[in-house]
Amino acid sequence: MSSVAISNLVLQRSEFLRFVQRRVGSRDTAEDILQAAYVRAVEQATHIRNDESASAWFYRILRNAVIDHYRHRTAEDHALARWAQDLESSTAPDPKTSEIVCGCIAKIIPTLKPSYREILHEVELAGATLDTFAKSAGITPANAAVRVHRARQALKKQLMLVCGCCSTHGCINCTCASA
Repeated sequence: MSSVAISNLVLQRSEFLRFVQRRVGSRDTAEDILQAAYVRAVEQATHIRNDESASAWFYRILRNAVIDHYRHRTAEDHALARWAQDLESSTAPDPKTSEIVCGCIAKIIPTLKPSYREILHEVELAGATLDTFAKSAGITPANAAVRVHRARQALKKQLMLVCGCCSTHGCINCTCASA
């Protein structure tokens, strides 16, 4: 592809952006797709036929990029739904385990951001299911699964800061809270 053809594609950027945005709804997502399409066009520039318009060729790249976006999003949604289902079916710890687990957790949870505090309290401490929490919070079960995962990661990070060495061994019979 000639440098003139590439320059013409760049000049049509706003048209291409509108084309993609109408199909995905989000300007940010459309920007990401358009940028990836430009990269793909540069990589595949040798595949353009001489009798073919560079603009028409690029629109095909954009259509394929939009299709790929939706395929990826669908696969991601399915993975999150499976993850939420796995979290729902996981077994709760027995009461004996709850007695010996680190007392620092009760001190650290209030320091987490409100959405993490809420989900940890409801799901981990009160025993609510992710579906029940999702309905009460007005979010999807997949979003609840992501939130509980992130809340657990934030809790783990804080435990490591507070408990140090103890937290690397699972905080069993922790003495940090009494120190």
